[in-house]
This record gives sequence, C-alpha cells and structure tokens, in this order.
Amino acid sequence: MPIYEYWCSHCQRKVMLYLPTFSQSSPPCPQCGNNTLQRLFSTFSMHKTDKNIYDDILSDSQLTKGMLSNDPRALAEWNKRMSRGEEVAPEYKEAIDKMERGEMPAKPASEDSGTSAEEAD
Repeated sequence: MPIYEYWCSHCQRKVMLYLPTFSQSSPPCPQCGNNTLQRLFSTFSMHKTDKNIYDDILSDSQLTKGMLSNDPRALAEWNKRMSRGEEVAPEYKEAIDKMERGEMPAKPASEDSGTSAEEAD
C-alpha cells in the first residue's frame, strides 16, 4: 500500500497515511479528525541494482584502467561504490583508507609465507 503525506491546517501537523488507492476527497486527520487535509508531494528514492553499479563502474574508463593495473586508489573507489555507503568493519575501513593513500593493504601472514596464521606465530 502506498504512503500518502498530508498537511492538516487545523492541528498544524504533517501526517502520513497508508491508503489502498488515492482518492480525490481528503481522508480525515488521524490526530484531530479534521477532513480538510492538503496532500503533499512526497520524496522518494530509487536504489541501484548491482547490475547498475557494475555498469557505472565499467563505463568509467579511468576506474577500469586503474583496477586493471591494480591501482590501490581505483580499488578503494570500487569498494566504496560496491558498499553503497553502508557501514563497514573497522579493519576493512582501515584497509580502504590505506588504498586511498595509494598503499596496498598488507597481505595476511599466511599468504606471504604459505603457512597458516597459527604457524606464523
């Protein structure tokens, strides 16, 4: 069901109502019962799909070129776009910060020596 926003001039409130369909007549205000609500234009957002994000990345020739050459800054930008601004773990954020400075994050000890992390200790 869509959410419609209205302004009640009687009680001076913005109210949001779940209505099955839009009607030309105003519903009563849920706060004061007044039936002279004025419909407001509501904002909305559209979320990009993963395909849209990939298409944006692939259409950015500078970013694509940087990723193909393992440029840490390009990899950081790719990560930012893919995470869509969501909160990330502190260690992940630290790695992204390093890449933004042009540094590749350090490999785990197990990748460097071919041994497990426990054997490295």
